[in-house]
Amino acid sequence: MITISIRRLRLRPATLLRALPATALLLAATSPAQAQRPELVYLSNIAATAPDDAAPATIEEQTAATLDLLGERLRAHGLGYEDVVAMNVFLRDSRHFAGMNEVYRGYFATDPPTRATVEADLPDADALVQISAVATPNDTEAISPAGLRSPSLPYSWGVRAGDVLFIAGATSRDPESYQPVRGDVQTQTRRVFGNIGMVLEAAGMDYGDLVACKVFLDDVRLWGAMNAAYREFVPADSPPARAAVRGGLMNPDFLVEIQCVAEASDERRVVLREGQRLGRSPLSPAIATGERVWLSGMLAAGEGAEGEARNTLERLGATLEAAGLGFADVEDVWVYLTDVRDAEAVLGVLAEAMGEGAPEPTLAGLPLVGRLGVEIQMTAVAR
Repeated sequence: MITISIRRLRLRPATLLRALPATALLLAATSPAQAQRPELVYLSNIAATAPDDAAPATIEEQTAATLDLLGERLRAHGLGYEDVVAMNVFLRDSRHFAGMNEVYRGYFATDPPTRATVEADLPDADALVQISAVATPNDTEAISPAGLRSPSLPYSWGVRAGDVLFIAGATSRDPESYQPVRGDVQTQTRRVFGNIGMVLEAAGMDYGDLVACKVFLDDVRLWGAMNAAYREFVPADSPPARAAVRGGLMNPDFLVEIQCVAEASDERRVVLREGQRLGRSPLSPAIATGERVWLSGMLAAGEGAEGEARNTLERLGATLEAAGLGFADVEDVWVYLTDVRDAEAVLGVLAEAMGEGAPEPTLAGLPLVGRLGVEIQMTAVAR
């Protein structure tokens, strides 16, 4: 039986159905949570440090201060912690994982958002932890597949907001025991997708509804082998948009973690620039689902980090144009850097290209696959 939580009120479906009169059941069947593309609010690069002796020093202190700052950002949008559907936590040192979780759990004690946590170089030299979040004012459902043991850590397997499903960063865990399934990266990738598939099924979706994924590899040299297993699960004619980078994982048993978003849409299509075809890797340059466009992480050769960023933005701009959108429609930006010291230069190029009012990007030192140093991923919505 699937456990579903609506607005953090936890009821099992049979109990919920018995508790509602017939008129309420009719309303529930056509509720906005089941039939709308939700408003999504992206909050990026939150780190609570200060250039003085008063800066929080320990991981516990920084986590609390960072989550307090997230609360302020949420309140500015009329939202609260209960409205967060997805989180990304970046730790400077994976040994801080337990200390971060101890504090984090107190902020999301019931039906926590989905989450992925990786070790990364952070642009703020004083930061031990940095977070990015997605929240929504719309009704949400926490998805807990019956055959997939609930995680002992403070995150939900899936959270659905309208037609969009956020799936936690999945690692190679046995569904019944939650214990690691060891093996090579292909074995682990298949187990990861097995667990993702269970979340999709519990939400009434399948692999064909995946629109965007982030792949965090313990070693970028595993990319080719991971790709071979990855392509077994995604549709060949419209694979989801994707970024794949090196992110230090929290458990040494794991070689890969995959975080995905799915969206149920009859308008799904692959977006290609003029003259472009799907490449050999199992990803689409972008997936359009009607109002929203999910773009892959893109990269391009150039002179230094600035040149790479500028040429990458040209590709992203052309892809947005092919979808009938532009940079003014972008609502979320991720910047992956092999060398986080390039952050200032890349941010300058972004500001120049995207103009005033552009969203603050999530930016972290997550080394790329290959020799280039800048990868940029975006999500846009028709306004």
